[in-house]
Amino acid sequence: MITQPKKSTMSLVRAVLLGITMLTLTACSISIEGESYEDISPKFDLASFFTGEVKAWGIVQNRSGELVQRFTVSIVGDKQDDKLILDEVFEYGFGDGPKTRVWTIQRNADGTFSGSAGDIAGSAKGISYGNAFNFAYEMDLQVNDTTYRVNFDDWFWAFDDSTIMNRSYIKKFGIVMAEVTIFMQKQ
Repeated sequence: MITQPKKSTMSLVRAVLLGITMLTLTACSISIEGESYEDISPKFDLASFFTGEVKAWGIVQNRSGELVQRFTVSIVGDKQDDKLILDEVFEYGFGDGPKTRVWTIQRNADGTFSGSAGDIAGSAKGISYGNAFNFAYEMDLQVNDTTYRVNFDDWFWAFDDSTIMNRSYIKKFGIVMAEVTIFMQKQ
C-alpha cells in the first residue's frame, strides 16, 4: 500500500524547491559596483553633457539577446534654476511613431540626483561614480496593448566630453528581461 506524504513534508519540499529556484534566478541577475569607476576619467558631469543637443542611437535586446527594437533619440537639455530639463524624442525603427519623454533632474544636497518624468513611477535615484553614472527607477512600460511596471538599472559611461555609452537593464521581479544599449554624442 502506498501512503501519501504528510502535509508538513510536502510544505518543506515546496519551500526547498522554491528556495533553489530563487537562488538560481538571483544568480542570473546583473550587479555592477559603481565604486570601481570612482578613479576612472574623464569624470562624467551629467548637467554639462546633457545641456544643449545630444543625438543617440540604440537597440533593445530580449533575454535571449535577440534584437527586438532599434531607435534614435534627439535630446535637448536645458538648465532651469537648479534643475536639468531633458526633452527626449524617440524615433523607432520597427514602425512605431515618435514618442516623447521630458525628464526633470536635480542634484540633491548629498550629491545624489533625483529625477521625474511622466511615465516614471515615483522618483528616479541617481549617483555619480567617476566616469560612470547610475540612474535607477520604476517605469510603466507599454508593450503592445499592455503596460508593465518594470525596474530600470540605467548605467552611463563617459568616453570623453562629447561621447557616452548607456546600458540599461530592464528588470521584472529582479530578473533581467531586456537590455538597452545606447551610444550618445553631444552635438
